[in-house]
Amino acid sequence: MRWQQLFADLAAEFEAAETAAERAEDGSRRRAELGAVRFAERVAGSAGMRIAVRCRGAGDVAGTLADVGSDWLLLVDDGRREVLVALAAVRSVAGLGRATALPEPERAVRGRLDLRRALRGLARDRAVVQVVLDDGSVYGGTVDGVGADYVELAEHDVDQPRRAGAVRGVRAVVLPAVAVVRTLTPGLD
Repeated sequence: MRWQQLFADLAAEFEAAETAAERAEDGSRRRAELGAVRFAERVAGSAGMRIAVRCRGAGDVAGTLADVGSDWLLLVDDGRREVLVALAAVRSVAGLGRATALPEPERAVRGRLDLRRALRGLARDRAVVQVVLDDGSVYGGTVDGVGADYVELAEHDVDQPRRAGAVRGVRAVVLPAVAVVRTLTPGLD
C-alpha cells in the first residue's frame, strides 16, 4: 500500500511539474509571437472598426479603419472623407480589437504600397486635400506630384477645384513631415 501511495504522489508531482512547464512555455511562446508583430499588423486586425489615432502635429483623428499599408493607415471619418495617416506620425491608437492581422510576406504587393504610392493615387485623382504636417502646419490644395521623398502641393482654396488661375503657388513637403492627408470635396468642406 505504501508503494502505491508513493507512486501516486510521484505521478501527481510529475503532472504538476509538466503542467507548470507547459504554462511557462505557452506564456513564453505568446511573448515571442507578440514580439514579432509589427504595429501596422496589430492595427490592421481592427479593419472595419472605429478607432482613434493620436498623431504628432494633427492631434486626434478618428474614423473607421478602411485599410493599412506599409507606412500608412486609411480612415473614413464621420463626414465620409478619407483620411490618410502616416504611421511615422502616429503616437497611439485607441479602440483596437483583440485581433491582429497575419504578417504578409516581405515581397507581397501590399508591402510595396507605401505612402508615396498612396499620395500618387491622390495626384492621379486630382483630389483636393488638406495636408497636416507633424508640426501642426496645415496646407490645402491638390497633390500635383510625388517625388522619391517629397510631395508637391498646388496650393489653392480648398472650396474650389484646381484651376491654373486659382493656384497661389506650389509647395514641396518632405514625406517624413506629412502627418495626415484629408480628402475634401470642393464647395462642401
